[in-house]
Amino acid sequence: MARYGVDIGGTKIETAIFDDHFNLLDSWRVNTPTNDYALFLNTINAQIIKADEITGEQCSLGIGMPGLINHHGKVLSANIPCATNKDIAQDLNTLLNRPISIKNDTRCFALSEATLGAGKHHSRVFGAIIGTGAAGGLCINGKLEQTTLGIAGEYGHIPLSAQLQQKYQLPIFTCGCGLTGCVESYIAGPGINRLYQHFTGKTETAIYWHQQLKLKDKTAKKILDCYLDILSETFATLIKVQEPDIIVLGGGLSLVDDIVTQLPEVIKRHLFPGFPSPKIVAAQFGDSSGVRGAAILGSLPNES
Repeated sequence: MARYGVDIGGTKIETAIFDDHFNLLDSWRVNTPTNDYALFLNTINAQIIKADEITGEQCSLGIGMPGLINHHGKVLSANIPCATNKDIAQDLNTLLNRPISIKNDTRCFALSEATLGAGKHHSRVFGAIIGTGAAGGLCINGKLEQTTLGIAGEYGHIPLSAQLQQKYQLPIFTCGCGLTGCVESYIAGPGINRLYQHFTGKTETAIYWHQQLKLKDKTAKKILDCYLDILSETFATLIKVQEPDIIVLGGGLSLVDDIVTQLPEVIKRHLFPGFPSPKIVAAQFGDSSGVRGAAILGSLPNES
């Protein structure tokens, strides 16, 4: 039997059909309605009906989406405001008449990479997205860590340390989550823009910074050093608490080779003397890992 995965983003909804071994059979994308909940549900419903027509059967369904899902199944999503305080799984179950499994999209990414991707031969795998936001999830022996509140993995909301704030004389930002000083404001994609402005007084994109970095620009390298210091201290904190065997990176900034290759050595500066950093690798499945993880989630028992 085929498996369905749906990866809901702030701009696009990707639907994918996989075989029993989670090899991709078909996929497509449509725009995400963000302000009309009925249209949002009907749009997802239409994609699943399309998938049923393609496969000729009703298959298991897993969904990943940005935001938090509490223990009552209610969603909090800044990117899709119409979904906030709604029980999407229950509402879609009513529409589609089948169990729906739903989790944060970064947890789905972690599940995909831990079971089939770059972390599949390790027992404790932390999947970390560094893109528009910064979040992830821990998988233990191929299973997502189960928590009551559903917020485990939100490493982007560890506060920036006073030590690094003073070292680089960084401004303190209010995060989109409502807290102040979250490292996400510095290490996610928009954080590169903020660091560039802080060090140069100019407004440039992360893409421009990356281009300058490849040209060996000294200012771009200075920004990289600061960025790596913040991300490494954050991961060192994560390592001290959860001790993953490997950290798998996804998201746009995971495509910057200097970040992936230099992280282990910089992380060691923030760990106890004599203790090595876990292995740091880029995701095996890239952008498609989240939707594959959603399909894996939907195929698991007791995940609806």
